[in-house]
Amino acid sequence: MNDIRSVLTEMPRRPYHLATLRNIIATWEERKRFRCELEQRLKDDPHLICDIGLTRLEAEAEIAKPFWQV
Repeated sequence: MNDIRSVLTEMPRRPYHLATLRNIIATWEERKRFRCELEQRLKDDPHLICDIGLTRLEAEAEIAKPFWQV
């Protein structure tokens, strides 16, 4: 016979809390914003890319990443 304890242990747990999801979305937005700014810098002032320690190929690789990738 099922009791309340067995029902509760079988219930799926929520993998993320709302605050965690907000943090994930904020991180994704930050990455997207950074990559857009990097792309604009690469177009406008390509010499500044070297100043931040990236090569042109590294900057292009970073720009090409989707927002969810680190």
